[in-house]
Amino acid sequence: MANTSHRDVSPDIARSWLLVNATRPETFDAAEKSRADQIILDVEDAVDPRLKPQARADVATWLAAGGTGWVRINDRTSDFWSDDVDALAGLPGLRGVMLAKAEAAAHVSETFDRLRGTTPVIALVESALGIEEAASIARARGAYRLAFGSGDYRRDTGTSSDDLAMAYPRSRLVVASRVGNLPGPIDGPTVGTNHPVLREQGEMAVALGMTGKLCLDTDQLPIINEVISPTRSDVAWAREFLEDFEARGRVIRDGSDLPRLGRAEKIDKLARAFGVEPA
Repeated sequence: MANTSHRDVSPDIARSWLLVNATRPETFDAAEKSRADQIILDVEDAVDPRLKPQARADVATWLAAGGTGWVRINDRTSDFWSDDVDALAGLPGLRGVMLAKAEAAAHVSETFDRLRGTTPVIALVESALGIEEAASIARARGAYRLAFGSGDYRRDTGTSSDDLAMAYPRSRLVVASRVGNLPGPIDGPTVGTNHPVLREQGEMAVALGMTGKLCLDTDQLPIINEVISPTRSDVAWAREFLEDFEARGRVIRDGSDLPRLGRAEKIDKLARAFGVEPA
């Protein structure tokens, strides 16, 4: 697989989203050069409230000086949200924001408007209320993708990390994303770098329809990028189908052709973006 960086992969199909602690500006450059499809400088959960002003200022300085990335900002109901959006609005390196603890469409639209109506907003859904309101959040003005704050959701609901227990909120976000005509949602992070566990959880997210995953460490990036990319055998099938379809003049032979065509075109698009060659 090609060693694509976040600068090569559009955020609407980005697989790996690396969270970077905003109190460590010395790591920003290395994160930007990593194998993450996108990076998110975190001024929310990763930062002690007393350190937020300095972390916010360091992020703004880096984005103004040539760095590029997303920023996870504090939730709309917090005392820090207003200062976050004011500090970030108009910065040349800002690709978008991830809004923490999104629980209403207004949280997204108000954030989008305060960022001058040009900055995409990823709504991080982290609670029972957020899951319940996911469809309206996905349809909000400025919503770009949904993401799952799985740790906070478990704390809010008392749900275990069991795959069956977590399938419901993940599926709700997948359905809401489709309702809102958004790309597939971004799954929450896996703690640790145990590759079999990371691979298993990544595969489960993909099976449910999620198309990205938050990452906590650069060691997680190669596994997540591989798991969320089309397999080489899938790419081989897609290319063969498309070649045959073109060779017969794009004639539809039966009712299965259109679904297969849609799947083949999607696989081919992702494979070209991610640098996956057919088997």
